[in-house]
Amino acid sequence: MTVPREATELTTGLPDAYRRWRSSRLGQITDALEERLIVELVGPPLGRRILDVGCGDAALAVALAKRGAIVTRVDAGPRMLAAGRARAEASGVAVQLLQGDVRALAFPDGSFDVVLAVTVLCFVDDAARAVGEMGRVLRPSGRLLIGELGRWSLWAAKRRVSGWLGSRVWRKAAFRSAHALKGLVTGAGLAVTGVHGAVYYPPLGPMAALLAGCDAWIGKGTTAGAAFLVVEGRKPA
Repeated sequence: MTVPREATELTTGLPDAYRRWRSSRLGQITDALEERLIVELVGPPLGRRILDVGCGDAALAVALAKRGAIVTRVDAGPRMLAAGRARAEASGVAVQLLQGDVRALAFPDGSFDVVLAVTVLCFVDDAARAVGEMGRVLRPSGRLLIGELGRWSLWAAKRRVSGWLGSRVWRKAAFRSAHALKGLVTGAGLAVTGVHGAVYYPPLGPMAALLAGCDAWIGKGTTAGAAFLVVEGRKPA
């Protein structure tokens, strides 16, 4: 599969950025909350065929594989795939890693039980087409989980400012509201079955440490104020 040049260029410097993020107090707390929410929404993963789409160093894919899921991961950037492969090997789990374009997934219809796209659509220039592909490769009654930074959060605002100041990673990022994410899901022919939130604090390490213990409790009651939004969709049977 031919991967667009702009996609590989965008992810060129990300492995180093991921290492810095994972080593920070803010990153460790925030990643743990986001992973907990996604794993909870996936449900019992044993034996499930899961596709993890997009940017990342395979932390979520490895976490699910450790729990018995059959995980395939697709990314546009060869360096990100190398980082993911190293993480999987160090963890002693099997994760299939493939280079590809989320807008043209190289899998037959109905290949997966669950498709995950976590903080990837903000980088895709044709998000509707990408979500349509995710829906296509889901089996009937399969579930799609899209996790993104909410458009109106301080986290998204900080990244927009970084883009204005010259960051190549965030310059073209498009952040969406829950309403817009739901529109992408329904536009792909899936039914929206839930909207969930996490990370109810600003992008500051001390605030994360102070408020992380309340995060799951707040998320059970509202998504207002959540920096991380997850829209859940289901493919019709």
